[in-house]
Amino acid sequence: MGSIRTPAVAGMFYPADQQELRAMVDSCLRDAPPANHAPKAMIVPHAGYVYSAPVAASGYARLASVREQIKRVVLLGPSHRVALYGLAMSSADQFATPLGNIPIDKSALSQINDLPQVKMMDQAHELEHSLEVHLPFLQETLSDFMLVPLVVGDASPDEVAQVLERLWGGPETLIVISSDLSHFHDYASAQIRDKRTSNAIENLQPEKIQYDDACGRNPVNGLLTVARKLGLHATTIDLRNSGDTAGDRDRVVGYGTYVFE
Repeated sequence: MGSIRTPAVAGMFYPADQQELRAMVDSCLRDAPPANHAPKAMIVPHAGYVYSAPVAASGYARLASVREQIKRVVLLGPSHRVALYGLAMSSADQFATPLGNIPIDKSALSQINDLPQVKMMDQAHELEHSLEVHLPFLQETLSDFMLVPLVVGDASPDEVAQVLERLWGGPETLIVISSDLSHFHDYASAQIRDKRTSNAIENLQPEKIQYDDACGRNPVNGLLTVARKLGLHATTIDLRNSGDTAGDRDRVVGYGTYVFE
């Protein structure tokens, strides 16, 4: 058996108990509004489940119709703990959660490892919740799939877009971008800022999104660059903040789910 990256944030960002985790994810998915069309790509939040899981579920619930179709998930999230240039791959063969193991698509990684902005850097993955919090949702909504996990550091929209274009694939491939929105403003100010960011996402305008607008600004802007090039349509599915889900309204964090079709 190859190397397995074990869950590092279970118990902090989501329940470590298998049954409790599955029940929480499934409850959020049941409460999400249904949809007839599955997206090619999504932007979804990555905070602790008590805060952002209901918002993330509004996107993942849309995968029901393609449960058997999607065989590869390209997952990009920002680096919170390790400073790096470009995008970091993992050498692990599998990522683990309390719900089981997910195989890493080594063939897909071989398609991008010649790019100068891509490097192998396990340290960037060790404690990175921006990727890990999405795995249980993927495990509950999809059947058999492989994962392409990439931690994004200091990278331009074009550098991220180049990676996404190589991995874009067809209907068997889902692109997931992990990002929260504004951080630690009062409730009313956050609503204004996050609405402005949502408008920029819907209009495919990466130049209007800065680091203060979204912690996953670099992978988000890479996706927007590709979406604009390919003529995709972006829609806001859910837009809330921690003051709406589980927290006071003095210093909130914004969460949005967006789908690209």
